[in-house]
Amino acid sequence: MAASPPRDKYSGVWLIFFMLGLGTLLPWNFFMTATMYFTSRVRDSSSADSSTNQTKGAAESRSVLEAKFNNVMTMCAMLPLLICTCLNSFLHSKIPQRLRVMGSLLVIMFVFMVTAALVKIPMEPLPFFSVTMVKIVIINSFGAILQGSLFGMAGLLPASYTTPIMSGQGLAGTFAALAMICAIASGSALQDAAFGYFITACVVIFLSVLSYIMLPKLEFYQFHQERNQRSAEGQHSVNLMDQESKDTGDVPKRQQNVSMITIFKKIWILALSVCFTFTVTIGTFPSITADTKSTLADGGSWDLYFIPVCCFLLFNLCDWGGRSLTAVCMWPGKDSLILPVSIMCRVVFVPLFMLCNVQPRLSLPVFFHHDGFFIAFMIIFAFSNGYLASLCMCYGPKNVLPHEAETAGAIMAFFLSLGLALGAAVSFVFRALV
Repeated sequence: MAASPPRDKYSGVWLIFFMLGLGTLLPWNFFMTATMYFTSRVRDSSSADSSTNQTKGAAESRSVLEAKFNNVMTMCAMLPLLICTCLNSFLHSKIPQRLRVMGSLLVIMFVFMVTAALVKIPMEPLPFFSVTMVKIVIINSFGAILQGSLFGMAGLLPASYTTPIMSGQGLAGTFAALAMICAIASGSALQDAAFGYFITACVVIFLSVLSYIMLPKLEFYQFHQERNQRSAEGQHSVNLMDQESKDTGDVPKRQQNVSMITIFKKIWILALSVCFTFTVTIGTFPSITADTKSTLADGGSWDLYFIPVCCFLLFNLCDWGGRSLTAVCMWPGKDSLILPVSIMCRVVFVPLFMLCNVQPRLSLPVFFHHDGFFIAFMIIFAFSNGYLASLCMCYGPKNVLPHEAETAGAIMAFFLSLGLALGAAVSFVFRALV
């Protein structure tokens, strides 16, 4: 009889996966939060000393580097993310897990230490722009490997252990949005705020490294790792017996390829569902939502805080709530048609946000004038994103055999990244239609 699994004492494994999820996205969220700092540095040589009060006056005389920064940043983020997540899906079995996770965390931490140091070092706009884009490529490349590895690790555990990763990632966005609001409220210079972002990211990554070091020492995690190893060894023995009955020498390679296809066939609905979820979300947020103007504000404080609070903070809080809810409620079930249908229905948010007071606009009328409509749409939009995406990521590795769970988790991570990339691409189309 198989040994019964031990308890996760003090929820130690759950908390470590939460910390690793936070460490996966918090660095990148802080990088995006500091966009105003980066664009000020590529404006001209003296912009490194600029403060938040100087940003409005430069709007009419934006340099080419400043105008193209966000587009190039998106491209440099999404392409490496997609490519490296894809590579991780195929190569995770060839590279030790410890090297993938620990190596990725240490590289990302080093990049943020360099980024923090460069805040204090004057640079010309073009070299600074180039160095920044190289750092974005590195962060998202290793971030993709880290994310894919984490979902693969969680696939070896009970389904609920994907939730802390998703919840930690949701908190990362909330943390960054709060930091942005605090920086606006304090009137801090862009330089000081950015330096604080990068140092905080370094601390979180360091804590993630310590958490990962502790993980193999916990009995609950050891049990599931050993059970997976025994399952894999049993499957390997079956493969060897089959191989002995054949004369050809390329059987192992063929079996490995068939296994990858077989695993995808078991989870393709969930994989495409999580991809579509993030395509709709990133296609709308923040490209359309961040350009929405308050109809109640009249140049006062609400005008300054409307987007930071009602767009970024509200989205991240509700998204985090949706992701976290799967820890106590997982409905509908993994084989229910309600899940993919609910995900398809989220496409309605695209026209709903387009018909809010998005400015500037070319052709569509403003149908939802009041700020209350935008806030209500944002709450449902964000909560459904977090909850439905988290359900898909939890169910994916549970639709396959135990020794296939890590590969299934990596495949699900790839389709999550594919959704992010597709969303970034269609966001330009959606915004142009407003």
